[in-house]
Amino acid sequence: MKSKPNLQERQFPENEIIVSKTDLKGKILYGNRIFIELSGYTEKELLGKPHNIVRHPDMPKVIFKFLWDSVKNGKEIIAYVKNLSKDGSFYWVKAFVTPSFNGKGEIVGYHSIRLKPTETAKESISALYKELLEVEQREGVEKSQERLEQVLAQKGASYEEFISSL
Repeated sequence: MKSKPNLQERQFPENEIIVSKTDLKGKILYGNRIFIELSGYTEKELLGKPHNIVRHPDMPKVIFKFLWDSVKNGKEIIAYVKNLSKDGSFYWVKAFVTPSFNGKGEIVGYHSIRLKPTETAKESISALYKELLEVEQREGVEKSQERLEQVLAQKGASYEEFISSL
């Protein structure tokens, strides 16, 4: 069971690549060694569980809505994500999420490769996510999405361009 979130950040080397694969419903089919270590769970505890087992409550739902809408439509997406470890600590990742296709071109699952984000990116995205989460908690996911769209419009960038600029 997840612990209450705390302020302890887990670090991992820049050269580490975190990998996980899920089925169409987001249940974990595979996680590499570093994913398992950072999560704080055993492989047995992770396999078959929803990937949101590592979702941190500081993450706005609108980001996951955007992510899932993209990959379910066959598109790749890059997103910064704050994950929650079993012991309540957290770790940030720059996630590259892609659909997996079978030989007929049908989506059969999803995989994610995650890298260590820069401190600058974490600072920038943390401020935005805090704002989006506050809007979401007051007014709902739709208003949070509107705020995200306003921020992107102010920056004159698409979501992908904004994320790539960090």
